[in-house]
Amino acid sequence: MENFDEIIKSSTPTLVDFFATWCGPCKMQAPILSQVKEKVGDKATVLKVDIDRNSALAERYRVQSVPTLILFKNGEPMWRAVGVQQADVLEAKIYDHLD
Repeated sequence: MENFDEIIKSSTPTLVDFFATWCGPCKMQAPILSQVKEKVGDKATVLKVDIDRNSALAERYRVQSVPTLILFKNGEPMWRAVGVQQADVLEAKIYDHLD
């Protein structure tokens, strides 16, 4: 994912879901992320990163369990959680980091 750094450097919050295709909880997280993206619209970017295809990124951000969600703004991690997160929690974190 060559444009990852460019995307997370945005002043728009970027929620990154580090996931794996074989991960059951990751499959539960996917529709929740779609719901969050629908609600927040262009106020935030939602990005999915497959750790098996992007192992260097997973290592860089010390992803040891999936799903791991990290909220970036201006290239900096602002919030991080491991495990399935509910839509209201994710939306609140995004709104907390809007300008």
